Amino acid sequence: MTKSDNIYGVFDGSWALLTAGTEEKYNTMTISWGGMGTLWGKRVATVYVRPNRYTYEFMENNDYFTISFYPEEYKKDLTILGTKSGRDCDKVALTELKAKSVENSMTFEQATLTLVCKKLYWQDMDEEKIPKEAMERFFATEPVHRMYIGEVVEIL
Repeated sequence: MTKSDNIYGVFDGSWALLTAGTEEKYNTMTISWGGMGTLWGKRVATVYVRPNRYTYEFMENNDYFTISFYPEEYKKDLTILGTKSGRDCDKVALTELKAKSVENSMTFEQATLTLVCKKLYWQDMDEEKIPKEAMERFFATEPVHRMYIGEVVEIL
């Protein structure tokens, strides 16, 4: 299987942003965990957000979110968006990305693909059901994620 055939690499192997909110107030963060599939007869995308992340508040308070993908040339910008907090600064202003309003949410002009998603379901991950090695590797010093499943209502 080549990298271009690897559907599992769409999140981890690509540069993706999760964005929620409105043009007046939104936040974005770099993500590498996620998935796409079908649930309840709908095309869906799944993302994961820790409750201590600023984006979590926006995911909780908005019915829509976007997942957007970027070419390698924006690696530096997505690194900034993944390491700075929107609570502390206007981190988008530190990048070359230009915010773009879409129906019910936000994305960026430089995205090569944006999934506009309507929240269908969310649930906190259960620590009791996470394998011990995953708990030690990913959650030793950080809280477990909340999983959000969104219906993909538009692909831009």
